[in-house]
Amino acid sequence: MSAVWRASRGAVKRRRLQTFVIGLVVLCSTTTVLLALALLTAASSPFDKAYAEQRGAHTVAAFDTAKVSQEQLARTVRQPGVEAAAGPFGQAVVDIPKDWLWMAGGTLTVVGRADPAGPVDRIELLEGHWAAAPGEIVVNWSVQGSPGTELLGTKLKTPGGPTLTVVGFANSMSKSASAWVSPEQMAALHPVSTQMLYRFTASSTEAQLNAGLARATTGLPEDSLTGAQTYLTLKQAFSALADSYLPFMTLFGVLGLLVSTLIVGNVVSGAVVSGYRHIGVLKALGFTPNQVVAVYLNMLSVPSVVGCVLGTLAGNALAGPILKVAFTGIDVGRASIGGISPWLSVACLVGMPVLVLLAALVPALRAHRLSAAQAISAGGAPRTGRGLRVQRMLGATRLPRPVSLGLGQPFARPGRTLLTLAAIVLGVTTVCLSTGLTSTLLAYGNVGREDGGARIRVTAGGPGKDRTPPLLGDVQIEEQLRSLPGARGVRARALSQANMTGQTQPVFADFYRGDASSYDHSIVEGRAPAVAGEIVAGPAFLTQRGLKIGDRITLELNGRKVTATVVGRLVEGNARALEATWDTLVRLAPDTRAIEYTVRLAPGADAPSYAEAVAALDPGLHASVMDSANAGTATVITFSTVFTVLLTIVASLGVFNTVLLNTRERRRDLGMLKSIGMTPRQVVVMTVTSVAGLGAIGGLLGIPLGIVAHRLVVDHVGVVDFPERMKDVWHAPQLAAMLLAGVAIAVLGALIPARSAARMTIASVLHTE
Repeated sequence: MSAVWRASRGAVKRRRLQTFVIGLVVLCSTTTVLLALALLTAASSPFDKAYAEQRGAHTVAAFDTAKVSQEQLARTVRQPGVEAAAGPFGQAVVDIPKDWLWMAGGTLTVVGRADPAGPVDRIELLEGHWAAAPGEIVVNWSVQGSPGTELLGTKLKTPGGPTLTVVGFANSMSKSASAWVSPEQMAALHPVSTQMLYRFTASSTEAQLNAGLARATTGLPEDSLTGAQTYLTLKQAFSALADSYLPFMTLFGVLGLLVSTLIVGNVVSGAVVSGYRHIGVLKALGFTPNQVVAVYLNMLSVPSVVGCVLGTLAGNALAGPILKVAFTGIDVGRASIGGISPWLSVACLVGMPVLVLLAALVPALRAHRLSAAQAISAGGAPRTGRGLRVQRMLGATRLPRPVSLGLGQPFARPGRTLLTLAAIVLGVTTVCLSTGLTSTLLAYGNVGREDGGARIRVTAGGPGKDRTPPLLGDVQIEEQLRSLPGARGVRARALSQANMTGQTQPVFADFYRGDASSYDHSIVEGRAPAVAGEIVAGPAFLTQRGLKIGDRITLELNGRKVTATVVGRLVEGNARALEATWDTLVRLAPDTRAIEYTVRLAPGADAPSYAEAVAALDPGLHASVMDSANAGTATVITFSTVFTVLLTIVASLGVFNTVLLNTRERRRDLGMLKSIGMTPRQVVVMTVTSVAGLGAIGGLLGIPLGIVAHRLVVDHVGVVDFPERMKDVWHAPQLAAMLLAGVAIAVLGALIPARSAARMTIASVLHTE
């Protein structure tokens, strides 16, 4: 075994460049695959673990107290398919008109529970104590970390009702309520709904959950069920942003694995072919066929293991920032989003070297079959006659002789040529995918800024102890902002939490008045809201609630209700937010003031000067220039660019390896050509031409693959619904550049060995022979 290892170590030293290529491509592939697996795991495992620990409800159901009794609901626990249940609990919608804690004013869904324990939805108390007396309330804290004790004692005033004191913060993964009070306090709130929490024996799909609820409510009065929320909706909301990263991460990982396999196969095949005499010598010295195969596999195992270890370390280092971006702005509850699981790292550390060895095994078996005499006498040159017919056909054309000779060389080694062509195709596919993604994301980041003018955000008071309310009224503020030099349009925004019938969690309702030009490019389907009772929302909001354009919902705020119709779908939006007109707000809360104004400036207007002028208008106004940067967009563009550069380099190194092997095999032919008058420049032209044609073909094949990959990625980003104008990014100049990318990859890889071949002297070649 020591002899095998010494021979393998010598092979690694002789092929330093091939060793570097394999290590680099394995490093890139391992990093990308590990990140994709980390996202896939983080999108489900933390949620499932936290949900199981709290015995989260599979379905949270609300019933009309006027149509069903407590006794009837209690009997649903014994229905077939119900694993466990909790309730009935009184449920009421409480209005908190003023901004409180970290939230905007609006409605809260409050449930009366005697304690946080129970067979279903075991609520975890984070701070303070459970609400046990009248006037006490425990608020749901749905973000990571502890709220601290300084917020305990906050007073929540309800119009015409009791003042509730926050005595605790708790978390429910089921999101069964926004807050909890004691049953006695709930009775004083006069609830019109009753809540039941169910766990079913079959709960994997939405269909199973619907069937389980239907069986549980069999025999109840018609229309007594007013709404239901399943845990699959919560899980989808939890993983929506992370899921949007998976398509491009997975695709880049697959491309990296394919390039790894091709490069490894090409390197080992070339090493076997160019090392026939070496193989013969090893066998003549007593190496068995299996030992010879082991030499070549060990030669590959060193760089693959090193690349895999470095790739695993890089993946673990990048996982933290990427997971942080992927889970920013969502309610994670008690689900712990950590780094990469050790098992994923172990799987990559074991799996990637095994994949490399399997890719190397097929060409290495060629060395197994050769006898010592055959190997020593075989030499490194291609078999006689291979590609001669093509060479003669090209020689009969008017092409310059170096060009015709170069174009015919790939036919001498068809297997090696196909591997090289495949590497170029994958390189062009990666460049095409990255270019398309960048173009789409840049267009997405420019939504609302198509006119080229800057945007100014002006906040008016708002939540927080240190914010002074503005002295001017809403109408006066709008007039003043519009009158300042450079302003093209002013849009006022008010924010409230509203209750949506059938949902236990409130929704954030944004109400707008004024300049509606931002809707010109942000509506994907339908139209902008124009009158009271019309709303628009992003794809995440609509998908998670099963809504589409034309559907009607009921919004409740401050004891008033409005039936609203979905009239449009936005490019993107918060999964818990909808947008409506100011007329809708007037029907729900006529006294609500704007909290923010967006000012659209004319192209070329001085944004900092405008912000300074706003500060002088009113001490309650705070202006800032809006930044168009987006962390998710920047992450995708940076990752795809870096990975594209790496894969392009690797594909070029694959071409380098092929050309290097070809020039070494054809040393005798090069010496003969030089002896009859071929100049060094002609040698370079011949060598580069031998792969430039492959580059052009690779570009033609890689472009459609890249376009398909780009469409596959942008069509499966759940949190953003890209319109066709953002997907249709391919035009003649870009396609021409993609075609040239294939040629560039080939030429870059061929230049160094071509110049090396050009510098060889006739004497050195004949001396070697």
